[in-house]
Amino acid sequence: MLSFDPEKVLLPAGHYIDGQHQHTQGASFAVKRPSDGKVYATLSEATAEDVDRAVTIAHRALTVSGWRSCPPRERGKVLRRWADLIESDLLLAQLEALGSTRPISDVVQHEIPFTAEAIRFYAECADKYSGDLFPTQERSLGMLISEPYGVIGAITPWNFPLSMASWKCGPALAAGNAVVLKPSELTPFSTVRMAELAVQAGLPAGILNIVQGSGAVTGSALVTHPLVRKVSFTGSTITGARIMSDAAQHGMKPVTLELGGKSPQLVFDDAGDIDVLAQRILRGFTANGGQACVAGTRLIVQRGIAQPLLDRLVALCQQPRPGVTWQDDSRYAPLIDDRQGKKVASVIAAAKAEGAEVLVGGERFADTEDGWFWQPTLLCGVAPNNPAVQQEIFGPVLTVQEFDDEEEGLQLAAHETYGLCAGVHTLSLPRAMRAMRAIESGTVWINRYGRSGDFIIPTGGFLGSGIGKDLGRQAFQACQRQKSVLIDF
Repeated sequence: MLSFDPEKVLLPAGHYIDGQHQHTQGASFAVKRPSDGKVYATLSEATAEDVDRAVTIAHRALTVSGWRSCPPRERGKVLRRWADLIESDLLLAQLEALGSTRPISDVVQHEIPFTAEAIRFYAECADKYSGDLFPTQERSLGMLISEPYGVIGAITPWNFPLSMASWKCGPALAAGNAVVLKPSELTPFSTVRMAELAVQAGLPAGILNIVQGSGAVTGSALVTHPLVRKVSFTGSTITGARIMSDAAQHGMKPVTLELGGKSPQLVFDDAGDIDVLAQRILRGFTANGGQACVAGTRLIVQRGIAQPLLDRLVALCQQPRPGVTWQDDSRYAPLIDDRQGKKVASVIAAAKAEGAEVLVGGERFADTEDGWFWQPTLLCGVAPNNPAVQQEIFGPVLTVQEFDDEEEGLQLAAHETYGLCAGVHTLSLPRAMRAMRAIESGTVWINRYGRSGDFIIPTGGFLGSGIGKDLGRQAFQACQRQKSVLIDF
């Protein structure tokens, strides 16, 4: 049994700096459980002075601890021990389920293993990628030396707290950097436990620090700190643009930004089994309650199979039932809070005002007054400029558009703002490859929708969906800077 009593979970207190829990005098903020809206903790925000202390400690720890200069394989050993502790720690799973939108069964079966494996992947990268040698003149030697940046500032979102932290910390630490991480103020606790386990695994104190607070105060202080040499952020496009501007104005530091999406699922009339297809599309827009930047929330379907596909989707959308995240039989995620719920409701209302028809769903589950569980929703009759097509909703809402030929389908799949992911469903390899080439998107999935456990494949967006890559060796290499060296004998 994975079920647990939410009132009995021991919460790690406050910030985690220099290997210790620390309290600050910043403004207090309440933390609510998504499943029932109950306040279950109060934290103090890290001020600019608190962030300065965390970054300064991280900067000093790099030299004092020897983490920056220790053999890469030794860093890898620490990370592998860390991954083992993450995988076996029940409290970590409970903290993630309690404070996030992820049901405990999903956390244990998917989120925890995914997080641990991501860290193991980067543990292996530590001694696999370095610099290069170049042919020059007979009495000269050209080299490219890879070095860690120093302190990396990381900001993670509330929708996948643990796995997003592994994406930031895994490559940065394996490459020899220190990290100061700000989790979302909505989901603050699981990453603190993650940092505790890192120190237990042998990571020197001060190399990984956690600061709590809002983006406007704590996040801004982290991005603009002069000792933070690189910033990695996952979140909204608007916030990403602000971070990019702040980073440029405070030291010209590089940024990795994985931002919003409004991803199409382009379905041709030769896509195969309708039942399999419907299940795939459903998962693409309802997983985690639709609260994923990669969610496939625009169904663009060829007219010949539109009706049978919609009939199956309508039936599937009526099956999910809400349940609190600390019960092991719960499978359907709540929205993170009332603010997000009201946003979903407002976009649907605006879409209906512009002519959209609600085919199924369209409202909150009636028996979940304390938590925002939103019904899977299909919106038909939407024009390309409809708000539900244009805006990232971050809820289980799928717009439906129909097309006649390939050219029209590809035109509808394009988006002015976003280019994070896309799904193409067809059994024709030539058609799939043409669509893959035509769609302006950082990731294209063909006859599937969603990532695999192959961490070698990077992820990242085009357009307003971001800059740079998470995952893959690209993420590791982005945590090091290159120095050119030319030696005359």
